[in-house]
Amino acid sequence: MQSQPVLTKDLVMIGGGHAHALVLRMWGMKPLAGARLTLINPAPTAPYSGMLPGHIAGHYTRAALDIDLVKLARFAGARLVIGHATAIDPVSKTVTVEGGREIGYDVASVDIGIHTQMLDIEGFSMHACGAKPLDVYAAKWQDFLRAVADGQAAPHVAVIGAGVAGVELALAMAHALRHHTDRKVHLIEAGDDITARAKAARGPLRAALQDLGVELHVKASVARIEADHVVLGDGTILDSQFTVGTAGAFAHGWLQQTDLPLTPEGFIPVGPEFQVQGHDGLFAVGDCAEMLHDPRPKAGVFAVRAAPVLAHNLRAALTGGTMKPFKPQNDYLKLISLGGKQALAEKWGRAIALPGLWRWKDNIDQKFMQKFRELPAMAQAPEPRERALGGIDADAAPLCGGCGSKVSPGSLSLALSKLDHPMPEEVLTGPGDDAAVMRVGGALQVLTTDHLRAFTEDHGTLARIAVNHAMGDIWAMGAQPKTAMLSVILPRMSAALQTRTMDEVLAQVAAFLAEEQVALIGGHSSMGAEMTIGVSMTGLLPEGAQALTTAGAQPGDRLILTRPIGSGTLLAGEMQGWADGRDVAQLLRRMARSQGGEARLLLPHATAMTDVTGFGLAGHLMAICRASGVSAALDLNAIPTHPGAEALVEGGVRSTIHGANRDAAPVFGAEGAKGVLLHDPQTAGGFLASVPARDVQTVLQAFAAQGHMAYVIGDVQADSPSIHCR
Repeated sequence: MQSQPVLTKDLVMIGGGHAHALVLRMWGMKPLAGARLTLINPAPTAPYSGMLPGHIAGHYTRAALDIDLVKLARFAGARLVIGHATAIDPVSKTVTVEGGREIGYDVASVDIGIHTQMLDIEGFSMHACGAKPLDVYAAKWQDFLRAVADGQAAPHVAVIGAGVAGVELALAMAHALRHHTDRKVHLIEAGDDITARAKAARGPLRAALQDLGVELHVKASVARIEADHVVLGDGTILDSQFTVGTAGAFAHGWLQQTDLPLTPEGFIPVGPEFQVQGHDGLFAVGDCAEMLHDPRPKAGVFAVRAAPVLAHNLRAALTGGTMKPFKPQNDYLKLISLGGKQALAEKWGRAIALPGLWRWKDNIDQKFMQKFRELPAMAQAPEPRERALGGIDADAAPLCGGCGSKVSPGSLSLALSKLDHPMPEEVLTGPGDDAAVMRVGGALQVLTTDHLRAFTEDHGTLARIAVNHAMGDIWAMGAQPKTAMLSVILPRMSAALQTRTMDEVLAQVAAFLAEEQVALIGGHSSMGAEMTIGVSMTGLLPEGAQALTTAGAQPGDRLILTRPIGSGTLLAGEMQGWADGRDVAQLLRRMARSQGGEARLLLPHATAMTDVTGFGLAGHLMAICRASGVSAALDLNAIPTHPGAEALVEGGVRSTIHGANRDAAPVFGAEGAKGVLLHDPQTAGGFLASVPARDVQTVLQAFAAQGHMAYVIGDVQADSPSIHCR
């Protein structure tokens, strides 16, 4: 019998820079048994800097620049933790992520790039932005273009720094604004000329600037930046409503707060193997690192060339192998964008501009990005020659996580129907509703239990979602959550990794419970085939109140939903490599956010209520219809869906339990992608409540006042239990 290897070492990669992205791709093609890989990055995507000028000029969409780290992490078997790293402790070997979350490592690598925020210039932080971080600059540029198009801003821009990056961006912005006759583009340089590496490039670059109407200001310092102009050191005022800094490459400030050795400029000094001085288990690469043995400019080409050596040395650090030194090239080809679809080639002190160079540059950039758009298909284990009748098709999608892995409603109902044992008189409701209700002394206690098969490798996020998911049952019954017990199954791992994992899980569980003033009173842990987190909870109903069940809906009530549907499809799509990482990241953030506020707004008005989870919106609505003896009419157009879910449905993606859910709760007249998503299993889904028509506006106003969303999706009718779309 084969089993998964025991996890024994943690490799943590901080930052999704070019080198780390390539290492992740290599790791997916050749993983290291026993090593757990974690990537920490502020966003679910990482932009490729080589295509930035083309995007600013309008040749590429924003999405064309992005490496989807969610897909890449899934391919590499890594967990992706989305958040800014704020500290590294090389002694305790921990990385702190915004919010205080700590992640331990045995071996770590830093690839966080640089920034070009020129904070020593008065007004820069308020009225300007750096070209790096790239994603921030690109987003602000698109906002500015929209403002110009709407007549809310003048097409006046300024670039500080006439190095190659500054020239490229000035030309790109001038090209994007070329249709505005009143455009002004200023390029400000403290030196006496453009600072291209090769003097031969300066003439062609100056000519390109002149052709696009970019005004070059040399021997000019910036004294102050205002919202609509830049003040130079000699008092000259340059009109600019969008100012960007490109002069210099600055290390991220939080590195100064660590105990890492740093150069006077704040960069991380590394040796030929990318190891940080004095810390053999810590590596750094890319622009944030300084190769003291062989200094090189801050250029992405070195990070790309460094990736294979870094990948080898990280494996060597984890296995006790021999490391390789990195020998950077002496020179490299620089293809400089000239605003339009033209480019200048620079190398060996020479520069040349020829037709077709931009297409060559585009081909190089697209070839690099294609490595991540189409990840290689890896060999699968051979299928058995013989299979028992009724076996699962070899081409079937993998088993979903979360509520997508639930037992089908038909199987569960059949099993429950065979139960025949008396309930103690203290039990007021048993199986069938969101939670059980017991009378304990003079109080009414609500009890529930739930567990989730892991759908993300980020077990901290999984833990928060599992608690939120279980707590939904308590809120749906109208009770206040009071206590929780935790059940955790870990994959096989060493004692050290068990401790790290449990520390992360318990920290996130405790933080979520603290938000709702719920006590963690115990639990159980074990090891098994895969990560599973279960939560059992109790809650108390207010004195004199009765439980809010699925049985109180009245004809004429309106149906209110508090969260979009489609999470099961998105999670299934992510497992299969089809979902957009940005959509998945947004979904996980929403799933991990408490719904206590929404529940408290609904409870005073709801006649029946449930949380939408594994049996889908239709299944849980059918539970209300059957318990209340009513029917429901849905307005498909009013039902919200998570971004990306409908597109995945149209592409054929379905969650594991979708078919069983559809058979158990058919919806008449349901068509299209939304009709399919009515049966999609939800994890930590929203609340579905029937509310008297007279109270609907009050509820919607209360939700809006607290920044929550609520959607009126249909109404309750006086017919036999059924659901139809009108």
